[in-house]
Amino acid sequence: MSSLSIFGAAAVTATMIFYWLEERGSSFTLAFALACLASSAYGWLAGTWPFGIVEAVWAIVAFRRWWVRWH
Repeated sequence: MSSLSIFGAAAVTATMIFYWLEERGSSFTLAFALACLASSAYGWLAGTWPFGIVEAVWAIVAFRRWWVRWH
């Protein structure tokens, strides 16, 4: 397994975990946004730009949700 595949698996796993824990506090909402950003980076690096775009949009939505809910 390549290091890019390991990075992608870790990013997507983090996204799922932090999405599940998001309602427990602002740090999980922010972590979810960062995990979405990591998943987007993986998508671009892996050459799957549609995945990269969708995850970038999710990152923006999550950052906004974190900002609105916790500030």
